[in-house]
Formats: sequence, structure tokens, C-alpha cells
Amino acid sequence: MDVLTFLLEPLQYGFLTRALAVTVAAAVVAAVLSCWLILMGWSLMGDAVSHAVLPGVALAYILGIPFSIGAFVFGAGAVALIGVVRSTTKLKADTVIGVVFTALFASGLAIVSATPSQIDLMHILFGNVLGVSAGDVWQVLVLGAVTLAVLLFKRRDLTLLAFDRTHAHVIGLNIRLLSALLLGLLALTVVVGLQAVGIILVVAMLITPGATAFLLSRSFDRMLVIAVVLTVAASVAGIYASYYLDISTGAAVVLCQALVFAAVYLFARPDGMLWRARRRTGPRSGSRARAAA
Repeated sequence: MDVLTFLLEPLQYGFLTRALAVTVAAAVVAAVLSCWLILMGWSLMGDAVSHAVLPGVALAYILGIPFSIGAFVFGAGAVALIGVVRSTTKLKADTVIGVVFTALFASGLAIVSATPSQIDLMHILFGNVLGVSAGDVWQVLVLGAVTLAVLLFKRRDLTLLAFDRTHAHVIGLNIRLLSALLLGLLALTVVVGLQAVGIILVVAMLITPGATAFLLSRSFDRMLVIAVVLTVAASVAGIYASYYLDISTGAAVVLCQALVFAAVYLFARPDGMLWRARRRTGPRSGSRARAAA
């Protein structure tokens, strides 16, 4: 099989072109947001929101309304609930997040188990990107475009919030409002990512791109570009891998992103593990050679 045939064969199928469009759109939005989540230490919050939307998705299926509405309502509600509990108790943030998201996730599982004939739990948890319709594609593109536009419009304020909250407050930025905006965009991004990889794997799309770019860049602007480029490449590779290897599309996308992270972690100069190990052993080897001479 030549390269052109390899690239064009999957695109002959409408469901694969739709899957590619949805996955790339979700990956771009998640990659941009993940850079702020990594810098602010909010990775666990992304995990919480992605799990907390399950009851909203289940209720939306039962009521016959777009699942994105239920997912966003419960995602935003989880963020608000975490904030309320944190402000009214002495519990630390990670404790509150753990309590809230596990409770909501369990509630969703209970709803799904009570109505097994109406809801496919596997599609909710792990996504069904090969089954998206043209309407789903437009929904993801519109929600993704809105989220991305707001992130880029407020980029300077959000970046200052991530690096120096005290300075942001001193110059007059509303810290609480910016934090609420970022968390709201997180909930919206989770809704976008659900179509591509489902509730479980969307966590990886919110963390891995930013973590990979963080290892490769000292500049936040470059970090954003690197995160987007790498996650789009990994997403396209995942779609093709799922087609030719006959494996789960969402899992293939996330695994490709993980492989990129592993390659950067091991081989990226100058901080990759293998380069650091080489620097540590290099002088010793040289000393031994000189001593032997």
C-alpha cells in the first residue's frame, strides 16, 4: 500500500471524516485549556468536572434533550458546589473535589443502572466518536469555537492569574471572576470532549497536551502552540491507528498522546531523562578512561 492510499482510504467513509473533525476540534480546545490547568495546578479539577457530568448526561438521555445541556449544567454545578464546600469548611481543595466528584459520578451510575435499556453506559464513559452525526459535528465545532475564542480573548488576564494571582489582584483584576470563567470554560470543554473520547478519557485530553508542552517550552505562548500541534498530530494518528488496527478510537487517540508525552519525557533535549542520564554518566566515564591511561 502506497502512502497516498494509506492516507486517503479512511477518508472515503463519512463516519470517519466526521470522527476526524470532532476529534481534532475537541483536541485543539482541550490542548489550549490544558496549558492553564497545568500551570495553575488544576488537573484534579479537570478530572472532577469530567466525572461529575455523568448524571447530567444520563438525565439528558432520559428526558430526550441534547446531552450537552445536561453535561454543562452538572459540570458547572459541580464547580459551584466545590467552591461552596471549600468556602464553608476547613477541608482542603483536593478533599472537597474528591468528595463531590465521586458522589456525582456514583449518582450518574445509579441513574444509568436504573434505566439500562435507554442508555449505553460504554458510549458515555468511553465515547462513540464513530457514531456522531452531522449535527453533532456542528455542535462540537460551535462550542469549541466559543470556548477557544473566550480563552484567546482573555489570554493575558488568565495567564497573569496562573503565574501571579497577587499581582493580578493588585492591578485590579477580579480574581474570583476570572477563576469562575476558567472553570466554566473547563465545563464547556468537557462537553466538547465527551463526543470524542467519553467521560473517562477526556481527562487525558485535558492534562497530557499541557504536560507535554510544559516539558518542551519555557514560554507560555510557545507552550500553547506546541500543545495544539502535538495534540492534533496525535489525534489524527489515533484515528488512523483505530481504523487500521481495529481498536477503540478514543483509546487510540489518548494512547498516541501518551506516546508523544513518553517520547518527550525520554528524548527531549536538554531535560529528557536519557539526556540527563547521559550527562550524569559522561564525566564519570571520561574520568575512568583518563585514570586507566
